[in-house]
Amino acid sequence: MVDYALQRRALLAEVHAGRTGLFEVCDASPYLSRAAKYHGEPTDSPCPICRRERLALVSYVYGDGLGPVSGQAKTGRELARMDAAQDEFAVYTVEVCRGCGWNHLVTSYVLGAEPVPGRAPRRTRRRAATE
Repeated sequence: MVDYALQRRALLAEVHAGRTGLFEVCDASPYLSRAAKYHGEPTDSPCPICRRERLALVSYVYGDGLGPVSGQAKTGRELARMDAAQDEFAVYTVEVCRGCGWNHLVTSYVLGAEPVPGRAPRRTRRRAATE
């Protein structure tokens, strides 16, 4: 697990000292804001920039074995289900303020089953489409 708290603290110090502009740190894309609304997990932490809104945590998954799911935002419940059913994949968690657009990478970690040497990767079961 990688924690980006020191990087976050340094960036906020730069903002509060006036060396980094708000437009550089409050740049959440519309997709990230929408993911925070529908897939984010609300926190009790206020936004460090605007202090009006509560932050939401959005987790994105990436992995070769995930196919079209790679790059999608997932809830905690979905991550737990994927952890039990998939080979290794990476999770990146971003904190987002839907009010001012602040966003910052919080953690990154790996979930899923560790690949076993000599064993073929897990395949997801697919059903044929029926009419």
